Amino acid sequence: MSELLIFGGTTEGRELAEYCVRNGVSTDVSVATEYGASLLPRGVNVLCGRLDAEKMTALLGGNRYGTVVDATHPYAVEATANIRSACENTGVRYLRLIRKSSASCGRTVRDMAELVRLLNGSEGAVLCTLGSKALRELTGVRDYRERLWVRVLPSEEVLAQCSELGYDAAKVISEKGPFTVEQNVAHLRKSSAAVLVTKESGETGGYSEKAEAARLCGVEMITLVRPSESGYSFEEIVEIIGRELKK
Repeated sequence: MSELLIFGGTTEGRELAEYCVRNGVSTDVSVATEYGASLLPRGVNVLCGRLDAEKMTALLGGNRYGTVVDATHPYAVEATANIRSACENTGVRYLRLIRKSSASCGRTVRDMAELVRLLNGSEGAVLCTLGSKALRELTGVRDYRERLWVRVLPSEEVLAQCSELGYDAAKVISEKGPFTVEQNVAHLRKSSAAVLVTKESGETGGYSEKAEAARLCGVEMITLVRPSESGYSFEEIVEIIGRELKK
């Protein structure tokens, strides 16, 4: 039975799992999708599937985990709340891994409602790289079927969601990152976008590559800033694991 459970699905989660394998730390990693599972190294026990708060509590309560590392995406607010609650309910130590921030370029918005209002006051095509979780709220953008290009993971589930919500299939860029500056430029030119919408995803999330592509193409960039939270850096989490769990 592993003493450490990592909730992953991010670059940091994968890199932390790799560190554990190299250093003999028995680790389970929970990810939501098969794609996330495919990126993980051999030597970790992978738990694949979406978990709500009740299932997380059952998972922690039924195992002997001493520590949970929440390495989920900075914008996965609901997942983080569920993990934190499950740890509180079961008495398992909770460590939140915080992704390093990048300086934001262009305009910033605090939430999706503000973003939709801003886009409704603009003209022209928009390339949105917020991912599939933003698709439903983005239907509030005026003439979204004509104006919005969305970049999402190449998943049948996500493509079905795009179709159900009325997005133009010709304007769905179904590719998986990380994306280079050149790939971002190609997507901006393909969409003829006047605006690039992104998250404050940090260096590991390709933020600087998107910012540079927007600059090269003369495109306005709008950044959805991440929710404020406290926790530990990747290096601090590694130090804790190395000190307490490394064999």
